[in-house]
Amino acid sequence: MLELALLGFLYDTPLHGYELRKRVAALMGHVRPVAESTLYPAVKRLENAGLLARETQPGSAAAPRHVLTPTEQGRAELRRRLAEPAEADITDENRWFVLLAFLRHLPDPSAQAAVLRRRLAFLDEPTSFFYAGDRPLPAEELDDPFRRGILTIARATTTAELRWLRTTLDSLGSAL
Repeated sequence: MLELALLGFLYDTPLHGYELRKRVAALMGHVRPVAESTLYPAVKRLENAGLLARETQPGSAAAPRHVLTPTEQGRAELRRRLAEPAEADITDENRWFVLLAFLRHLPDPSAQAAVLRRRLAFLDEPTSFFYAGDRPLPAEELDDPFRRGILTIARATTTAELRWLRTTLDSLGSAL
């Protein structure tokens, strides 16, 4: 998820580490704070894999800045990860949002639609956070107002996302 965010933001524009960290934290920080001890090793892994290039530029103060940009291989890797997301990227809401933040970098509308259809299929499956045996429990069957609240909020969010997915798929279909 972090590497996808790094490649995605750098696909937009070259950035130095501090600015990159701010953008990643704005996207993912509420879920998973991005510490320097996490960010910079991920950047180094991407560099070592040939996916990022580093250029030293004069800093606005005294220290030089290291500006990162994706290589052509890094751009291709981002597009591959967007076109072929892992199952967890589809089913985990936080990972889904990171994927969705950069899906526009996948240039083919039919490939974008394929990813959205995977999410739609996942959301169309009946699910719950709470079960009676193998049967998902709807909010109306719960006595606990807090658990009922979780399901009520999740249902509203899912309903809104399903509406957005169907509308977006229709618009992508007209672009094909």
